[in-house]
Amino acid sequence: MNTLYKNIHQEMIDQCKEGNRKAQFQLYKLYYKAMFSVSVRIVNDQMEAEDVMQEAFLSAFNKIDTYKGEVSFGAWLKRIVVNRSLDYLKKRKVHFEEVNERTAQIAEYQMDTRELDAKVLKQAIQELSDGYRVVLSLYLIEGYDHDEISQILGISNSASRTQLLRAKNKLRDILKGKEIFSYN
Repeated sequence: MNTLYKNIHQEMIDQCKEGNRKAQFQLYKLYYKAMFSVSVRIVNDQMEAEDVMQEAFLSAFNKIDTYKGEVSFGAWLKRIVVNRSLDYLKKRKVHFEEVNERTAQIAEYQMDTRELDAKVLKQAIQELSDGYRVVLSLYLIEGYDHDEISQILGISNSASRTQLLRAKNKLRDILKGKEIFSYN
């Protein structure tokens, strides 16, 4: 097979396509921490994220023949984890707010730039509502653009932008009253 993307783990991927359980376990060990982090940022519950991640890996190994090498294996797997995590949220009936152009004009306020303790920031992100947290995570952490987020979530591009802006403003509000300086 001629791939467009050279994977450093192509031999393991090929063995997985042949149903080799040892190769599947090796790939799992390589990617489970990163995929767990993706899932927990979206579902906001470690136990549920663990289940979602397991289902995503099973799905990936069942569909591994569809992996064409157009992107890295990690990016392909991450897309499956994101979709599974969003499926979980849909079961919880998380609502992604649609907005019209009038309500989309929300001012983004600024706060002083300071060093921030990663644990405090992580906790603040977990305090966001599901809709805000998902859009913020997909945009700022996972690197999706608004077009991709709108396709993934089934919302408009402007709704994605508005959710992100509101999430950032809410995050600033959460961080205002907390000790946010890190110690050198």
